[in-house]
Amino acid sequence: MAKKEKKQFKIMIIEDEQDILLLYKDYLLSRGHKILATSTTANEIMSDYDRIQPDVAIIDYKLPNGKNGIDAAIEILNKYPLAAILIVTAYETVKKQIAKNSLFDNKRVEVLIKPLRLAQLESSIHNIVNKN
Repeated sequence: MAKKEKKQFKIMIIEDEQDILLLYKDYLLSRGHKILATSTTANEIMSDYDRIQPDVAIIDYKLPNGKNGIDAAIEILNKYPLAAILIVTAYETVKKQIAKNSLFDNKRVEVLIKPLRLAQLESSIHNIVNKN
């Protein structure tokens, strides 16, 4: 039986740590995905998102300029309610913050806790993009 091919996605990464950004980008490119924008500043998130219209956005929780991944996700979801967003963080409490905010109810938003395996990142991308 032939192995089922996984769909390739347009992915936007918002990460302020260059090493992690390059790690995610290189891994996802090697898996056949298109990385169309990598943002390291919180101020560019919406303009990049509008321009690219990614299948999924990977957003680090801790961003510069007093913004965090939840703020960025809210901004995106207010304009694009069907957006698929993965928030990556080392803080377990972020899951509780998301659960308390009704804006995230029935949305395609998932929180991944660091440290994470790169295969877990890709698996979560597939799961969240295909979530109804």
